[in-house]
Formats: sequence, C-alpha cells, structure tokens
Amino acid sequence: MWDKIYTDFMTELHPKMWEMVARSTYETIYMGLAATLIAVVVGLPLGFLAFLTGKGRILQNTTLFRILDVIINIGRSVPFIILLIILLPVTRLLVGTTLGTTAAIVPLSVAAIPFFARLTANALTEIPTGLTEAAKSMGATHWQVVSKYYLPESLPMIINAITLTLVSLIGYSAMAGVVGGGGLGNLAISYGEHRGMIYVKWIATIIIVAIVMICQKAGDVLAEKVDHR
Repeated sequence: MWDKIYTDFMTELHPKMWEMVARSTYETIYMGLAATLIAVVVGLPLGFLAFLTGKGRILQNTTLFRILDVIINIGRSVPFIILLIILLPVTRLLVGTTLGTTAAIVPLSVAAIPFFARLTANALTEIPTGLTEAAKSMGATHWQVVSKYYLPESLPMIINAITLTLVSLIGYSAMAGVVGGGGLGNLAISYGEHRGMIYVKWIATIIIVAIVMICQKAGDVLAEKVDHR
C-alpha cells in the first residue's frame, strides 16, 4: 500500500508540477498582499471617518455616519463568491480580463475594504474617551488628536486588523480559483479536483494553511512589539 502511495505521489508531483506549486504559491501571496495593501489604503481612512463622525465624536455628523455605516455593512454582507461574479464586468473594464491573479485582486480588494474599515472603526472604539477630551482642552486640533492620539493608541489593534484581513484574503484567493483567479486555489481546482490529482490538492491545502499560520504569527509578534500600553 505504501509503495503505491509513494508511486502515486511521485507521479503527480513531478518536477514541473512542483514548479507550478511554487508559482501558484507566489500568486497566492501576491494576491493577498496586494489586496490587503489596497484595503488598508482605502479602508483605514474610511474606518477612521466612520468612527470620527459617530455620536459624541470630534467630527460628529449623523448623516455622513449613517451613509458610511450602511456602505460598510452592505459591503461586508455580500458573500465573496457572489461578489466575485458580480464584479466580473468591472474587473474586465479595469484590467482587461477576468482571468489571472491581477484580475482577482479587484474583487479581493472590494471585499476587503469594508471588512478592514469595520475592524478599524471597532478598534478605535476601544480607546478611552477621557484622554481625547484632555487633548482637546489643551488646544489640540482634530488632526493632532487623530495623528498623536488615536492612531498611536490603536496601532496594535490596527495591526491585528491588517493580519486578520490578510488571513481572510488568503482564504478568499482560493475561492477566486473557481473563476480562474490563479494561485493555489486554482491549482487545487484545476489539477487536484478536475484531473483527480489528490496529492496536488492536499499539497495546495497544506501550503495555504502554512501561509495563514505564518502571517498570523508575524502579525501577532508585530502587534506585541508596538503595544506599549
């Protein structure tokens, strides 16, 4: 039995297949990091704005807060596989194709932005309000309150939010393989499932789990280093 398992394993995972595994691993990491970067660039200010315009905050604006809250909640509520299909025309318009890793970054980013924005807003609510009032009483501007107080105090939680977003996107990137998004998910579907190569499917799964564990550990360590509370 073991001889057959070994033979099947070596037959499926020949040198060219290992090259495909390596390329797919790179594609998965590329998609995850690129979409996370976009989510942070767009979602961070969106999350701050959603928090700062809330009741009792320094930029209180009920109308704007409700609009942002609805947008973020709707964005977080749409299942990724449905969002992936809905955004196919937008993806084709932006990158010229709906296939490949670059195309997959579009729906991944759209899914991650409201997710990260909500995590950011939730992180900011954990900060005590008393120090904010003290800073304002000493003449601090709104920008100074945000940059000198809110951002440093929430940095560990924001790093945890970035980590959670990246980990989630690694999982989402596997679903992007359903529509030819590339990466380990596409490898597992195209070869592991459609061609019955069970060992390729397991290797792809193990690598995805390993990437997630490494990202989570790195994020936890970084968050602990910047946490001076």
